[in-house]
Amino acid sequence: MSTTTLAVLVPLLPFLGAVAGLLLGRTAPGFVRPLALLPTLAAAVLAVLVAVRQGGGKAIDTATELTPTGSVPIELSLHLDGFAALVAVLVGVVATCVQLYSTAYLREDPRYPSYAALVSLFTSAMLLVVYSGDLMVLLVGWEIMGICSYFLVGHYWETEAARSASLKAFLVTKLGDVPFLIGLFALAADAGSFRITGILGTVAAGGLDHPTLIALLLLAGVAGKSAQFPLHTWLPDAMAGPTPVSALIHAATMVAAGVYFIARLLPVFTASRAALLVMAVMAAVTMVGSGLAALAQDDIKRVLAYSTVGQLGYMTGALAVGDRGAAVFHLLSHGAFKALLFLGAGVIIHAAGTNSLAAMSRMDGLAKRIPDAFWTMTIALLALAAIPPFAGFFSKEAVLVAAEHTATGHERLAPAAAGWVVLTAGVLTALLTAAYAARLWLMAFRGRGAAAPDHGREPLAMTGVLWLLAIPSVGFGLAAGPLADWFDGRELSPTVTTSVLGTGAAVLGAVLTYALWQRATAKLPAVPAVPVTGAGAGGVEQPAVAAADSAATAAAESAAETPEVAEVTHEHPAVPAGPAPDPGRALLGPLHRHAADGFHLDAVYDRLFVRPVRAAAGLVRFLDREVVDTYVRGAGTGPRLLGSLVRRAQTGNVQSYLSALLAGAVVLAIATAVLANINAGS
Repeated sequence: MSTTTLAVLVPLLPFLGAVAGLLLGRTAPGFVRPLALLPTLAAAVLAVLVAVRQGGGKAIDTATELTPTGSVPIELSLHLDGFAALVAVLVGVVATCVQLYSTAYLREDPRYPSYAALVSLFTSAMLLVVYSGDLMVLLVGWEIMGICSYFLVGHYWETEAARSASLKAFLVTKLGDVPFLIGLFALAADAGSFRITGILGTVAAGGLDHPTLIALLLLAGVAGKSAQFPLHTWLPDAMAGPTPVSALIHAATMVAAGVYFIARLLPVFTASRAALLVMAVMAAVTMVGSGLAALAQDDIKRVLAYSTVGQLGYMTGALAVGDRGAAVFHLLSHGAFKALLFLGAGVIIHAAGTNSLAAMSRMDGLAKRIPDAFWTMTIALLALAAIPPFAGFFSKEAVLVAAEHTATGHERLAPAAAGWVVLTAGVLTALLTAAYAARLWLMAFRGRGAAAPDHGREPLAMTGVLWLLAIPSVGFGLAAGPLADWFDGRELSPTVTTSVLGTGAAVLGAVLTYALWQRATAKLPAVPAVPVTGAGAGGVEQPAVAAADSAATAAAESAAETPEVAEVTHEHPAVPAGPAPDPGRALLGPLHRHAADGFHLDAVYDRLFVRPVRAAAGLVRFLDREVVDTYVRGAGTGPRLLGSLVRRAQTGNVQSYLSALLAGAVVLAIATAVLANINAGS
């Protein structure tokens, strides 16, 4: 079987699995799990075969005209290079892990069949984006992912939080898609083709007439899809969906699509130095802002969500300095450890009965209850914090090296200012990343207080996936040398300067966080170690001091009441109440309140856009109902009144008709006489 045929099957198999799952979900529920898992697993295996055959060599291109348009043709084409081959492997592996994990995590969910089918469709759409060689076909996968995210984020549609989060994710990403679509058409008009190879050929020949405008229009769509400032606000709220969905969205699909799109079309962006500078500033603001916000979140999933925003900022920063190899290297590395982080967080939520870090910090011995999640989460957090020799260190260093080379003038593809912006923000973000990673680890696994509930070992389908993802989280960085040949041939190895800066900042952030956590813990009153059990768990209810405190923190209460927690935890154990040692408060000081609310960007957008739009809609509604409708009603009222007057004259009485006729004749006679006298006198 040819490589091209294998590549066609990769996105096709999950699509067929999704269709079959939707059709058979109700009538044959026994087939749901095999239909969810096996096509995705087969797609992952085929993606590996395609990558092995492609081998980082010359790109494989094939196309057939999809439909005649009369102008710019639309073709069903494949473009298989090193970038596409490796990203497809990531998508296939992570999607398989998510499907396997979900069979245990959502085993009691009545809507699991539709959930599994949508995950398969989501996977198929991302694989279509990865392999597509035509921008219009790529756009199809791009938009299908948006629809799937709407349904998956709103999986628990009974709650207002899930409904509003799914709608927000859909609308914010569509806000970016409008200029994105305009940019695609403008790009095709200049290049005369939607084929990626044709567009890149036009760019190389200097054939783009409006490179800056096109690049900025496309960048708006990427900012929405990849959650970059200022269109990043939907991603933290998307945590209202099931945790495995978060792993899929954050690690290997949707948010990675924007970064991958720029990597495929990087020459379009490098044709405009102004666009690269805008991209660098956007990446810098995203990195630093998300790092500060992550330090202030109580929900473990929101911490990881802001972490994703920041890591995507690193990738965008690498693209802003013209190094797509470093960007995709970090995309691959991040995909492995971020999937591990989210799936590990699901195990923690499954065991602890809450996604509140404050509540976990008041539980003793949680790490001993879930040793698999503890060790694998520790590995993933070390990779996230870019501590050597874990994968995140090598990929993040590749980004910093690319920024350093641009800043110092060794690479002239991008402005030096863009290099300095990305390098400065990258080092500062390394400190913040290590700080919030250490905070999460300390609050989740080093809690003190009531003993954490013991429910035995978690299902193998959940813990086995964690250890599988831990392997690339540890060792993928060692592939930095060979990976250079799969990309553009640029070195991806760290330098001494960036290693000292990045690792030094990370160690400083982690040590400072630990010291502040120790100080905060020392100030707390001692809490008796009493088991945490729910009313129906069959244990002894808490008579301890923690239970006596009737008011838990608002964050802990809201986290414990989410539908996901109620569905996947054992007997929904009670959340211990009381103060929690949070080093984030000391680190941020007066910024904490603002960072916890995402620096009030939602409120700003509400005042700048939502309220004016609603006011304008109200005005339009008023004009439609009170002005336009009044004229329409008046147009019918006038003839109706005239008709009623005429109807009154039609009495059917002959005497009345004769009287009116006589009166009319008299009036005419008098008028004739008057006119005759007037004429005679004149």
